[in-house]
Amino acid sequence: MSAATFIVAGTLDQPTGGYVYDRAIIDGLRSQGLDIEVIELPGRFPLVDDTARAALEHALANSRSQAPIVVDGLAAGGAPEVVERHADTRPIVVLLHHPLADETGLDADTAARLLGSERRVLACARHIVVTSRFTARRLAVLGLARSADVTVIEPGVRTAQPSRPTSGSPCRLLCVASLIPRKDHLMLVEALARLGELDWVCDFVGDDRRDPAQAQAIRAAIDRRGLTDRIRLRGSQPRAAIDDFYAAADLFVLASRYEGYGMVIDEAVAHGLPIVTTTGGALADTLPVGAGIAVAPGSSDAMAEALRTLITDTQQRACAAAGARAARARQRDWQAAACEFASVLSV
Repeated sequence: MSAATFIVAGTLDQPTGGYVYDRAIIDGLRSQGLDIEVIELPGRFPLVDDTARAALEHALANSRSQAPIVVDGLAAGGAPEVVERHADTRPIVVLLHHPLADETGLDADTAARLLGSERRVLACARHIVVTSRFTARRLAVLGLARSADVTVIEPGVRTAQPSRPTSGSPCRLLCVASLIPRKDHLMLVEALARLGELDWVCDFVGDDRRDPAQAQAIRAAIDRRGLTDRIRLRGSQPRAAIDDFYAAADLFVLASRYEGYGMVIDEAVAHGLPIVTTTGGALADTLPVGAGIAVAPGSSDAMAEALRTLITDTQQRACAAAGARAARARQRDWQAAACEFASVLSV
């Protein structure tokens, strides 16, 4: 196998974890000498419109017939009839970051529609790649795939400089996550509001344009709680600027209700930061033992207490940072992940 095609929904340069994963795997495969064609689909996903459906049809019909075709689950999951038409003549591999029906905020009918649609897509894939052991288990529970058809390839991690934590005030908190409901910034704002007597500031770094209504609700909650001087909405940032935020932080926090992996936890570990997060989805597996505190998703009380502990107890915070640094030494790079992906494509 010397060539492959990757099909993604929208542009590949989007700043979410799924697209970061796709770009890193593609770059890693290219560095191994593989000829990788990338097709970026216009239209709406995953509840596809006519533009998206036609673009996927054209991409599958005109891609190199003998080369493996990797279709990101976001691009494929809503158009099973298109994938089914080409499955017998194209070696299709589905790259699934998490089941589409698990997205936060879907009504029951939409979730059921996406579940049925994705079941059809995965049934005709030659193979399925998922990014976490949790997602592999989740596919089995939902009846979406047999374990024999699934390979887990967890994300790699870029080399990062350790953070420069301070023992002074304020305690500098960092949350890196797009402002969408699944990341539950609203719960985090409520948790931080319970800590008004403590000396902290928190930067929310993440795309505030993917869901304008959610971004506005977060701004309103911050204003209502009188936290506009303490919670700073930084928007989407370039990679170098995000690294600077990590380097300056004392504590990393992620309040997600659900993650298919949670790559920012790996990034925080790579920077040697202590972490407060939830057990939502794969996060229960992603946070290394000893690197911080994980609480049940959706509980502002539990999140507030975990944050209080690591803000006020500098010794425990230092222990969690030491745990992150120890886990950092065990992390693997993206090239190793790309080598695993190449092995799947060569079968």
